[in-house]
Amino acid sequence: MDESLREDAGARPQVGVVLAAVFLAYLGQTTLNPVIAPLSRDIGLAEWQVGVTISVAAGMVVVTSQFWGRRAQSWGSKPVLAAALSFCAVATALFTVVAFLGLNGDLAGTALFVLFVLTRGLLFGAALAAVIPTAQTYVASVTSHEKSRVKGMAGVGAAQGVASIAGALVGGLFSAVSLMASVSMVPIVLLVGLLMVLLCLRREDRTELIAEPTSVRPTDPRVWPFLLAGFGMFTALGLIQVVTGFLVQDRLRLDSNSTGMMTGLALLVAGIGMVIAQSVVVPRSKWGPATLLRVGSFAGALGFCLLMIDGGATLLIVAVAVIGVGVGLAMPGYTAGPSLLMNHDEQGGLAGLIGATNGLTYVVSPTAGTAMYGRWPLLPILVGGVILASVFALVTIHPRFKDLSAGSAPEA
Repeated sequence: MDESLREDAGARPQVGVVLAAVFLAYLGQTTLNPVIAPLSRDIGLAEWQVGVTISVAAGMVVVTSQFWGRRAQSWGSKPVLAAALSFCAVATALFTVVAFLGLNGDLAGTALFVLFVLTRGLLFGAALAAVIPTAQTYVASVTSHEKSRVKGMAGVGAAQGVASIAGALVGGLFSAVSLMASVSMVPIVLLVGLLMVLLCLRREDRTELIAEPTSVRPTDPRVWPFLLAGFGMFTALGLIQVVTGFLVQDRLRLDSNSTGMMTGLALLVAGIGMVIAQSVVVPRSKWGPATLLRVGSFAGALGFCLLMIDGGATLLIVAVAVIGVGVGLAMPGYTAGPSLLMNHDEQGGLAGLIGATNGLTYVVSPTAGTAMYGRWPLLPILVGGVILASVFALVTIHPRFKDLSAGSAPEA
């Protein structure tokens, strides 16, 4: 066996702990997804206010991702993940209190909106921003071969995908009891993740840390084409993600609790598609990053075309499944591609830059998506499909998107 592959295989147990931390962090986030739309309506918030809340959270990701990515290399993965999960748990516990007071009528109007944004947007967004850059930095630091790097990055995405499946199940099922049952589960899940990191994740030796990780510029010619493709992909996803609950409720004419359950089912199917793509198709296909981006963006655009058609619950579920598969294929191409071109001391900066780029899309797209939906329910779907078609054109035409055949990352 190649020496680099032996080293990569030896890192698997700790990679598994990191991926489990990603899973639990995003389980906390995705448990809220099926209930956020009906909850907001029940407490008197408008669609655009939900969009603003999510955009604020994304803004915090943009502001803090580069910081967290470099800190993962200078402080180590364990303290960064522990801090992230701690702050996430506190933020969601406070959000639970705010939601409870809103449902009881003890909070309303501007005060309710401000606290909604502060807890779910500002605090939660800043904390969650640390998780993915830390996981991607860790994977990049323990993998040197293209195959294991792509597989590891796909594992990070698959952990998010499995979390979306479990979150859809937990959020949807608990919403059948009450919306607050789903909301109350979130801080508990995050505390479980914190305990796992504290007990199971090995702290890196000082010799494994980098005192001053190198910052990566978004204009770096090795990086910007991938960032542009990722920006388009996540903008399209963000446009539709925040309006899925409204789309389900309005197309199928459901009440709040039923909307939570059906939205949970839709997100569950999308998550299954993403996980199948990243845990089955990506490892077996042996496609390089460029091919993954091409196939994934094409599939995603096809899913948006299907979602344009009001064909009832079945077609809606099929459409989001196709979108899930497309995003699942494209994501590891987007994250692994540039990482294979960077030096070891640049990996944290790159992971933070990717996180900031993803967050930037969610600054604009949720607010834009909800505003578009208010004007015409098909508008965010149409715009998202056009964007993904443009991404497909970019990754097909631009010379940077060629399969990386060198097989290893640059040496530090």
